[in-house]
Amino acid sequence: MQLLVKITLSLAIILAATAIGRKWPALAGLVGVMPLTGALVLVWVAVDSGSDPRILQQFTWGALWGLLPTALFFLVAFLCFRKGLPWRWFW
Repeated sequence: MQLLVKITLSLAIILAATAIGRKWPALAGLVGVMPLTGALVLVWVAVDSGSDPRILQQFTWGALWGLLPTALFFLVAFLCFRKGLPWRWFW
């Protein structure tokens, strides 16, 4: 049952961002990268680990390091789209 709740909530966030993106792409981008998703994963990790502070600390440390490549990815994507490159170059 817990797995079903995780899947449902995670999917709801992804689908909401996609639906918002049809009308307001910038807002969808914000929803897609905002702390809501990171916080949701943090909750799942806390539940699965019994709120072990060591595991939660390691998760947040990894998430902090993940900000750098994420920012770089979106900067490169933005510049490529600005130059008119098609989105299919991602695949």
